[in-house]
Amino acid sequence: MAKPADLRLGVNVDHVATVRNARGGLHPDPVKAAHAAIAAGADGITAHLREDRRHIRDDDIVRLKAELTKPLNLEMAATDEMVSIALMTRPHAACLVPERRQERTTEGGLDVAAQSNVLAPVLGRLRDAGIRVSLFIAPDPSQIEAAIRIGAPVVELHTGSWCDAVAARSAEAASEWERLRTAAVAARGGGLEVHAGHGLTYATAEKIAALPQVVELNIGHFLIGEAVFGGLGTAVKFMRAAMDRGRSA
Repeated sequence: MAKPADLRLGVNVDHVATVRNARGGLHPDPVKAAHAAIAAGADGITAHLREDRRHIRDDDIVRLKAELTKPLNLEMAATDEMVSIALMTRPHAACLVPERRQERTTEGGLDVAAQSNVLAPVLGRLRDAGIRVSLFIAPDPSQIEAAIRIGAPVVELHTGSWCDAVAARSAEAASEWERLRTAAVAARGGGLEVHAGHGLTYATAEKIAALPQVVELNIGHFLIGEAVFGGLGTAVKFMRAAMDRGRSA
């Protein structure tokens, strides 16, 4: 049996900026957090520049791009403003996500099937600039098919429904897991690189790491929460160990 591809960990530093912005000023610094995460074993850094700048700000993106020794993944809405910023800063990757100002966090995946006419040209502009583009989607066959149809190289499967069901000890956890597993197989079979993220903990990251089709996990809120108790470096190391256990299984 072929050895599964290495599993990368992207650490999202948005909520370090959330704490900073709650009081204003410069502390805590999401760029400092990014350096700490990389030192502890993160393979890349994710940051979501929202329309309302509720956490990450424009200067954070500029500094992250200038200072990081690992890839920067810019989460962004498919708007003219965000495309212009991405083309100016040239992150390693851009993950297109849905965005509503009222939401507390990203509440669902892109409806690629319904928005192909909007997403395809954005994907093309970013790809032509040398930026790897991923689409954040629900683990749904129609969305995977649409992502393939518009030429996306990568999809990131939204793991939130499964993680919520696991946390609630709901009977739906098993069916949500099967939905994710099936989607990962279908996406990889269609030639897509498969990432996953949203709501992952040590336990759920360990489980999903066992899916050989998934090559990257992007995790933020849980790690920043754990950092309150033991430090960000320790949280990243624990997450990396959980992922490695899952992969070896």
